[in-house]
Amino acid sequence: MHILGVLLPENHFVKHALTHFYGIGQKTALRLCARVQIHDRARIRHLNQSQVTALTAFLSSPTNSPPVSVQPLAAPHPSLAAPVQPAAEQPAPVDRLREIKIESDLRRQMRENIAHQRMIGSYVGRRHAMHLPVRGQNTQSNARSARKLNRVERYN
Repeated sequence: MHILGVLLPENHFVKHALTHFYGIGQKTALRLCARVQIHDRARIRHLNQSQVTALTAFLSSPTNSPPVSVQPLAAPHPSLAAPVQPAAEQPAPVDRLREIKIESDLRRQMRENIAHQRMIGSYVGRRHAMHLPVRGQNTQSNARSARKLNRVERYN
């Protein structure tokens, strides 16, 4: 099944298949499944059309998705209930999935960050420009692989 140009294997669980998107890891995949109401043990081939549509709509524009409901599913037991705080003191929940960037948006952002580092002449930018390891790795034995992997002009 193709979603937004990414091939998701039919036999995989949804939570594992979503990691095929660049920028989505295990935790984010679990949060996505919960957000679009897909069971974490569901396989890609068992998704119905409405679930696929909801997943595609969320991944294509997460900022336009409806907000998460903050209401609890059930009332707490009276003996376990904490004292109720006024509504003004409770902080608003942070929805991390609304700011998610995947695939080309994330790649573009990373390219822009590296170009900015190079433009301001920082140490990290100079290391990127010389195709050397950026994060303090040993250069005596492994700089060759860093030169292969640390190229900004790779796709240009």
